Amino acid sequence: ETPIEYLKGVGPNRGTLLRKELGIHKYGHLLNFFPNRYIDRTRYYKINELQNNIAEVQIIGKIINVKTVEFGKNQKRLVATFVDDTGQMELVWFQGHKWIRESLKLNEICVIFGKCTSFGNTFNMAHPEIELMTEHQQSLRSAMQPVYPSTETLANRGISNRVINKMMQQLFVETQAKFSETLPDYLIAELKLIPKNAALFNIHFPKSAEALAKAQFRLKFEELFYIQLQLITKNLIRKHKIKGHPFTKVGDYFNNFYQNHLPFELTNAQKRVIKEIRIDMGSNAQMNRLLQGDVGSGKTIVALMSMLIALDNGFQSCLMAPTEILANQHFNGLSELAKELNINIKILTGSTKTAARKIIHEELENGSLHILIGTHALLEDKVKFQNLGLAVIDEQHRFGVEQRSKLWKKSNPNPSDEGEHIPPHVLVMTATPIPRTLAMSLYGDLDISVIDELPPGRKPIQTVHRFDSNRLKVWKFIRDEIAIGRQIYIVYPLIEESKTMDLKDLMDGYESISRDFPLPQYAISILHGKMKPADKDAEMKRFAEGKTNIMVATTVIEVGVNIPNASVMIIESAERFGLSQLHQLRGRVGRGADQSYCILMTSHKLSADSKTRMETMVKTTDGFEIAEVDLKLRGPGDLMGTQQSGVLNLQIADIVRDRDILQLARNYALKILKDDAPMQKPENAVLRATYIELTKKKNIWNYIS
Repeated sequence: ETPIEYLKGVGPNRGTLLRKELGIHKYGHLLNFFPNRYIDRTRYYKINELQNNIAEVQIIGKIINVKTVEFGKNQKRLVATFVDDTGQMELVWFQGHKWIRESLKLNEICVIFGKCTSFGNTFNMAHPEIELMTEHQQSLRSAMQPVYPSTETLANRGISNRVINKMMQQLFVETQAKFSETLPDYLIAELKLIPKNAALFNIHFPKSAEALAKAQFRLKFEELFYIQLQLITKNLIRKHKIKGHPFTKVGDYFNNFYQNHLPFELTNAQKRVIKEIRIDMGSNAQMNRLLQGDVGSGKTIVALMSMLIALDNGFQSCLMAPTEILANQHFNGLSELAKELNINIKILTGSTKTAARKIIHEELENGSLHILIGTHALLEDKVKFQNLGLAVIDEQHRFGVEQRSKLWKKSNPNPSDEGEHIPPHVLVMTATPIPRTLAMSLYGDLDISVIDELPPGRKPIQTVHRFDSNRLKVWKFIRDEIAIGRQIYIVYPLIEESKTMDLKDLMDGYESISRDFPLPQYAISILHGKMKPADKDAEMKRFAEGKTNIMVATTVIEVGVNIPNASVMIIESAERFGLSQLHQLRGRVGRGADQSYCILMTSHKLSADSKTRMETMVKTTDGFEIAEVDLKLRGPGDLMGTQQSGVLNLQIADIVRDRDILQLARNYALKILKDDAPMQKPENAVLRATYIELTKKKNIWNYIS
């Protein structure tokens, strides 16, 4: 806990810099400031083995002469010739000539260290570190030298890697490396982990690659283990503390629908998920479940059947969607499914008229309205339920935590009720597949259900990648599809930073498509963010009713628009989209029984990442596989959206690369908590103490759903 400026060699000025640039306030922060790579100082190179731009290398040899060379206007550099028994190279300095010249010892065996570049046939090393062989053998140097993350300001203010290394040595001298153990003995023994002391020493001063690997494993496991311990505890406490309405009955509404009105046979995945939801809602705890299912996997029917269970137990339900288009679609879909059931379903959005609102408010409070579907409008204070038993939230990452907590409070409108407030069961739905590793970390406190098969009769969408030069062939294909009565989407990227340019692309595209597909034979709709909501809806409606053949749009259409007759999705400049976006867009077609196609148009110039994205899209339609590739390409912070890049400020572990360690950590956390949830057993004393310490710091937990 000692403030960092008290460390010998730091002082107030450097202390301020370390605080501001690296967030290092105390000894403990410096201790947990881990290197991001290491340089192997066990290997010595010969001059004839050098290649351009290998990372830093060290070479044994001697300096045989030194000269000053002039270049450019009034500029000089100092050049020394360095030789070993295989050849010669040059050492170069651009500043500090006087004292460097004085310090260089000619014809003595020394070790040089630095980065090599070749100029013509000669290799040179700029500003090398030089040590006489006699000193080199004595210095306390670990074989693997740590390189710490840095910033431009630090480099400019003279806090180099060497300086941080010195501070680290000083820290270990002052504290005598006495750090308390943070994991229980039985865990260390079972996983053959090295002690905390040894791990911290070897992460900063590894004697060998093997010692480093053991230290990294120990520290990564510990970090992920405590995160999992926190999440699982949170889940257990919630199940224990937060009561839910026990829906013990599966009655007429559910059975009548299941036996007589199911439009198609449920898939096994849907049956499994409904069973998981039924068990959750039947227990005395509040359900908090995340339902993941790819685009078109039939989440809506699962939501409806869950709502019917609530109805059978005398409770109301609501479904909240992020946009009006989506809310309308859910409303139409659910009304169609439930039309024989004699249920009152209504929709509430920003554009609901006052008279209709009044009726909704009344029916909600007297209990005659069974299911309410809507947008954020559901959260208004005026909206009060008689007894809300189930809240379904679609695409939950678009709603904040406060918004969800407002929904919780809707379930008990009468504050004078004695008895405690029981929140509704919550079912969160998403079509954005979240890779298992991320789901375990970000939603570790939710139970997860997955619908991993598509309804029968759906043909997989065929995806192809075409370059702009094949456009004529693609246009011919579109004409053929329109001729047999199909409709086409053509989507252009719209990226905030380049809005005007993108809008111009869209308009240019629209004009050239209008020339290639002229009226009266073809009709084209256009849709973009600058249009008025009423115009958007009108265009969408024309397309939905089949009055236009082609819809030219920006990504406005990515979520949830359902037009079974649209069979071709063309994505322009596909290299500018992320994988999950491409996958979402592709999910707009393939809604009917016909074969659908997705055509990715790109220019010939593609980066390696873009190539990987196109190949992945062509190869698979499995959203989870795509999400895994996306996670590898973009890293965890990016995947959850930049505004949440702080989601997991992990100090050493990496959710993507260390997924096996994450799984191991989760399994152990589950096992320990199953056996001793309050961590009261004597052998878990260390665990409990560390856990309490960590939860005080709150560095990560507040971010989690």
